[in-house]
This record gives sequence, C-alpha cells and structure tokens, in this order.
Amino acid sequence: MKTQMKKISGWGQILCLTALFGMYSCTDLEVETPDSVVVNQGDEAGFQGISDPSSFVENSFNSLRGLIGDQANLFALSEVTTDAALIPTRGGDWGDNGLWRQLHQHNWNSEHQFFLNVFRDWNNLHFQATQVLDPLTDADAETKANASFLRALGMFVVVDNFRQVPVRDPNTDDTVAPEVLLPSDVLPMIVSDLEFAITNLPNINPGGNNVRPGKSAARYLLAKVLLNKHVYLETTPDNADMNRVVSLVDAIQADGYGLVDGYFDIFKQDLDNETIWFIDTAVGNRIWNGLHYNSAPVIAGGGWNGFATLSEYFDLFEGNPDINVEGSGQEERRGFVPTAGLPIGAVPGGSDANDNGIADGSEIGNGFLLGQQYNEDGSLTLDRQGAPLKFTREFVDGNGAQSLINNGEETGIRVIKYNPRFGGFTNHEIFFRYSDAHLMKAEALLRSGGDATPLVNELRILRDASPLGSVTAQELIDERGRELYMELWRRNDLVRFSQYTKDWEFKVQNAIDNPIRNVFPIPLSQLVANPNLVQNPGY
Repeated sequence: MKTQMKKISGWGQILCLTALFGMYSCTDLEVETPDSVVVNQGDEAGFQGISDPSSFVENSFNSLRGLIGDQANLFALSEVTTDAALIPTRGGDWGDNGLWRQLHQHNWNSEHQFFLNVFRDWNNLHFQATQVLDPLTDADAETKANASFLRALGMFVVVDNFRQVPVRDPNTDDTVAPEVLLPSDVLPMIVSDLEFAITNLPNINPGGNNVRPGKSAARYLLAKVLLNKHVYLETTPDNADMNRVVSLVDAIQADGYGLVDGYFDIFKQDLDNETIWFIDTAVGNRIWNGLHYNSAPVIAGGGWNGFATLSEYFDLFEGNPDINVEGSGQEERRGFVPTAGLPIGAVPGGSDANDNGIADGSEIGNGFLLGQQYNEDGSLTLDRQGAPLKFTREFVDGNGAQSLINNGEETGIRVIKYNPRFGGFTNHEIFFRYSDAHLMKAEALLRSGGDATPLVNELRILRDASPLGSVTAQELIDERGRELYMELWRRNDLVRFSQYTKDWEFKVQNAIDNPIRNVFPIPLSQLVANPNLVQNPGY
C-alpha cells in the first residue's frame, strides 16, 4: 500500500529539523552552521542567505564523519537490521535495553532512538544544502554543486529508509509545519541535483583528493538512485533507468576508476583506483566493536566484544565451513586468521610499540574471524577466564541454548575489513567504491534482460573465487553480500532484491515475510511535531 500524505511539487519547502528538535547527538553528529544568517520567527528580515557558503558546505561535509563513521544510527539500520550483523548481550555488555537486538530481530517500534537520529540528521543535511542553494546565498558554481550533491545524498537516505521527506523553504516561518514529499516528487529533484553536480563538480581522478566528491561520486550516487527507483515508486524496473545506470558506470570507468587486486588492501589508508569517495573519519568503530577484549591490547587496550555475524552469512563464501585459519583455502574476501604476528618490515607504515620486531595488530586477521585466535608471538589468545579464545558459529547462553542474551565472550564469528595493523583509528572510511558500481552495472544489465555473468565473474576471478556458470538474481545479491559486507548497503540491497523480510536466525516470527518491515516507522516525536507526516503502514 502506498502511503498517502500532503505533498508539493518543486523545491518550494525544505525542512529545518534543528528548529524543531534539540535532541541528543553522538560525537561528530552535532552540526555547527557558522556564518548562517537564518533569522528565526519574529524577525521581519527573514532568511538573508549564507554569508560564507564555502565554509558552511565544508562544515556539512565534516558532519558526515559522525553520520557515516558511527556504529549506531545509519550503520546500524543498514547492517544490524540484516543477516550480516548482530550484537548479542554478553553479561552486562551490549544490553542497552534491547536497542541492538530489536534491530536484528525486526522487533522495533517507532520510538527506537536510531530511527529518530537518522531521520533528524539526514533531513538536517539536505536543509543545510538548500540554504546554500537559495538565491539569497551568493555561492560559486562548485560550492553549489557540492551543496546539490549533499542535498541529493540527504534526501536519498531519508527516502530510502522512510519513504517520506519533510521539506521547508528557508524563507518560510519556522512555525509553519514542514510539507512532506512522496518518492514520486522527491526522486526527480534528487536526479536534477545530481545532474547539476555532475556538470559542475571537479573531475577527481583515482588517487586524487577524493575526500570530497567529484563527478564520479555524483555519477555513482545517481546510478544508486536509479537502480532503486522502482522500489520507491512500487513499480517494475524501467529499462531506460537501467541503461542509464550502465552508462553512468561506464563514465566512472572512463574517469580511470576500476577493479583492483588485493581485496583487503582497498581498506588501507592508501588511495587506489577503487575508492571513488571516502569519509575522513576514524575507522576505529569498524575495527574494535567486534574484537575480543584481549585482542591487540597494545593498540587500543583490546576490543569491545560486540558485533558479530551469522554463520549463514559466513557460508555465502567459498572455503572450509568450520575454520578459516591462514592457508585453509578460503576465498580472498572471507579472509583468514593468522597464527602469529608479522615482522614490522612486512607492514609498511606499521608501528611496533613493544619493540619486539612484530607489527602491532598484525596478529588480527582479515575478513571473518572464526576459531582459535593468536597473539603476536604465536601463542594462543586467551579469554578473560584464561581459556583459549575460540570464536564460534553459534550464539548460545550459559545453558547452551540459542539466544541473543546471556552469551559468553566467544560466541559469534567476528568481522573486520579495516585492519589494526595499518592503524587503529585511521581517518579513511570508504563510502563509494568502484566494485559496487561494477555490480550495479551487472544488476542493471540483468534487470533489463541482459547477461550479468561476465561482469560478475570478472570480479570473482579477481577475488580468487570460482567463476559462476550463470548469474541469476540470487547469485547477484549473494555476490553483493560477499563484496560489500559492512559497507552500509546490505539493507538497501536486500530490500531491492525482495529478501529483507526473509527468515534468518533470531528474527521474530511476525516479521518474516512481512512487507511492513521494508520501511522504517516515522519517529513518534516527528509525527507529533509535524502533522503533515503520516505514519508508515503497519506501525
């Protein structure tokens, strides 16, 4: 059922959520807006534009450090609500009144804090951009292009997760409730913004200063929007949109981006031909949230022992299903567990705080960590009770029963892409990369009646995986899962392939095959504050 609500056409109204709510924010999520001359209600002058639009846009980009780098909020909605990630409660750790368990089990309600944070923060991002794009702001073409990109990105995140985008014109009195756009109204605006960005952003070549988006990043985002368009409009894929996705990816490749060998090297701080756009935020959350308390204590005092993945996700990859110790024949992307650390000379740029010739953190594996873990010197890593630390496939309580509560220290396969051997908190989290674009092109071909097999096999061969005889929709969603795990796209992919409501371990029964869960609820406080919002069906 399509949600019915008030709507407007054009760029008439853009929401200022900060005027409505002064809610809690995590570090890096607070958005400062220097040099804004937005005038509050009661001042006859009204909005007069942004006095320093370049600095204003720079600050908006800086806010992405928290919006993307956080382990909660958008990351949690994108990954923890899927088959790729879950966080069991271990003793008193990671309980948080069920905050994490509700997401993985699809047992949430409209008052979940992460829904509010995502709804507020990403709407705030597109409103900031609209202030820069207002005629009263004197901005140059590149600054406007950056603002157009940010506005498109903010609106894309909101429509993808909630299907409703509240909007407000900066010149409108903030006592007036923001209007609300349906996907059919907001998608043309997103496309228009990205077309403008493609024309006016600089052409940033691979290995360049792609901490800010260039033309290729705008093309990537436009391809992502067009690939998902039929989901938001509740229609079937349009061949013209799919053809455009192919041409956009071809243009990205023509800019010099492409597939690169060495999967885990992509996630080092070094620039490469894969990385279209990265966020200069610390990757520590991605490293430490799953590692055990006794993992790599030299770098960060150990891990936080929370995040893990399901065994069924691990089994998407080629290799021994029971162990992935180095040399046991796993496909590259599944990774391996090293049985000792590496000499400091084998880890360029690595540190050696112990002065023992071993690179700090090099005893930590890549990809999925299962089974016995090892220390730098090759001895067994122990848990806090002194027993050998062996990560298990199962999530069980103290009685051995399957459970997401009362788990021990060792339950769950751990996941790591940004390795601590290259720095425990380096500022380099990839957001857009070429392998995703490559698979988007394959999907667009498949959805328009073409053959995705050659493109998928090109990637698989590069990743040391066996080529497939043919590629169907199931093979393609599985391939996206193998290539892009923990990169904020799993929910988006599963929804598009009609698999977000499938059964997986610990999902509550009434959420299985329940299409209501494909869209998150509008946060209750937002419904109260804005009567133009309508709660999504089923909540």
